[in-house]
Amino acid sequence: MTSPATSPATPWDLPAGFSWGTATAAYQIEGAVDEDGRGPSVWDTFCAEPGRIRDGHTGAVACDHYHRWAEDVDLMAGLGVDAYRFSIAWPRVQPDGRGRPNPAGLDFYDRLVDALIARGITPTPTLFHWDLPQALEDDGGWLARDTATRFADYAGHVADRLGDRVRTWITLNEPFIHMAWGYALGVHAPGHALLLDALPAAHHQLLGHGLAARLLREAGAERILVSNNLTPVTAASESEADRAAAAAYDTLHNRLFTDPLLLGRYPDLAAYGHDRDALPFVEPGDLDLIGGSLTGLGVNYYNPTVIAAAEPDAALPFTTVEITGVPRTAFDWPVVPEGLTTLLTGLGARYGDALPPIWITENGCSTAEGRDDPERIAFLDGHIAAVAAAGKAGIDVRGYYVWSLLDNFEWAEGYSQRFGLIHVDFATGTRTPRASYHWLRERIGAGRPG
Repeated sequence: MTSPATSPATPWDLPAGFSWGTATAAYQIEGAVDEDGRGPSVWDTFCAEPGRIRDGHTGAVACDHYHRWAEDVDLMAGLGVDAYRFSIAWPRVQPDGRGRPNPAGLDFYDRLVDALIARGITPTPTLFHWDLPQALEDDGGWLARDTATRFADYAGHVADRLGDRVRTWITLNEPFIHMAWGYALGVHAPGHALLLDALPAAHHQLLGHGLAARLLREAGAERILVSNNLTPVTAASESEADRAAAAAYDTLHNRLFTDPLLLGRYPDLAAYGHDRDALPFVEPGDLDLIGGSLTGLGVNYYNPTVIAAAEPDAALPFTTVEITGVPRTAFDWPVVPEGLTTLLTGLGARYGDALPPIWITENGCSTAEGRDDPERIAFLDGHIAAVAAAGKAGIDVRGYYVWSLLDNFEWAEGYSQRFGLIHVDFATGTRTPRASYHWLRERIGAGRPG
């Protein structure tokens, strides 16, 4: 990958008021999993199962953000961002996922929000970033309709405490990935391998969002988003079989959640043996609650996807094809910045006037362990330029949040992947800003209109 040190920086032509932020998630950075009344989450349980997490790592300590949050706010202020996307740990607020909230848990986020506002940083909390209280999983998790009701109750408690200062909320993070990896394939918590029988987990997340969004609006929310992992999908060839497989994958990855949110209906699920108008887990009124509930769309982008037809009798009607001829991250993900422009303009073409303003709520890459990270600088430079290109094409993109502020617990990969603008020594907790942190600080400052 070309180093920015040997080539001029890409000009970013972004609109006035464009928001710069960074993003994290509670289980990935907080630690303190058994302090101040926090209950166990599905990730605590999953990490305790042998062989689930690389090298046996857990999020028990992670970055120790629960104790070092003030230092992290200072680092954000030094970076020059004007927004911080963090997640609230449901089991810290409701240890069993239901009932009266835990005051100590809410107090932590209360202090964090106040500190962010004092430094001119807009708090942008995500209510669910995969850490479901284990007690709710024991009762069926997102496969159970009641979890949607429990989620709305939890959202109401958080809004009661923070809603006087928080105006932008993200209800769900990557509901597709949570359904696919946590319920269909079993590689993430809670570890179910149900394949297409995981579909109720999609609908119940959406229903939980719809119920929570109604409460957030009543609490004065100005913006309500869902942040989903989206990918532009290309067929491996022009064959009819490959094109049909690509359409089926696009439906599952991109449209299963976005169509109900923006159009109030599910996409055609015939490739998966379902009639979208007769899904057994959808009850009357559900889609009316879900549709039109967003005032913004959060887009998490990492790479495009190439799809070919599956072998006969395969469990799913598609297979992925490796993308070659491009740089790759330390996670071995292909680096294709123009894919982000394609994704964003494709959303505009598909949804037209139904598409709300967009925020890029995650984008970043894993690099080697050290402090010098020219690969990350090049990655960010190219992808922010791709956002600007989408804006010139008429897409209303209002912000960009780097994943991530800190090196962190990277789910099933443990601490082997480093996504941070800031290096973390996990033995000591010491934070050291990387070259990309300093580069981005300079570019944000130089690029602000006026």
